[in-house]
Amino acid sequence: MTNTNEIGKFLLRITLGLVFLANGVAKFQGGIENTVGWFESIGIPGFLAYAVGTIEIAGGIAIILGLGTRIVSLLFGIIMIGAIFTVNLPNGFLNGYVFDLVLLIIAIHLILNGSKLYSLGQLLFKGRQSEEFNG
Repeated sequence: MTNTNEIGKFLLRITLGLVFLANGVAKFQGGIENTVGWFESIGIPGFLAYAVGTIEIAGGIAIILGLGTRIVSLLFGIIMIGAIFTVNLPNGFLNGYVFDLVLLIIAIHLILNGSKLYSLGQLLFKGRQSEEFNG
């Protein structure tokens, strides 16, 4: 593992965290009930708006800090798969799911590789064998 690889993974982790954090905050700032209504209008149970918004905010903060990077990335990946197939696929690649696909691929990369540089998980759980917390 080279230092440049860790820098790249760090940049992907921070970017993914910031994007999801911003989207989660926007869901609540714009009125989560609006998001609930939109979810219901496209056939998704409205209560999932609360779950998605909370995962985006809490997960965004956690992944920026480097806590549970792989687990949070898995949750983000699930959200992106849902977004692609329930909302954006019919709109095609460029006008639909291209951004979601990029976020999904970043999430998959972090699931597979983790990110230890400037990771609070790495600092807290350095002696543990488990990669779930520190990478």
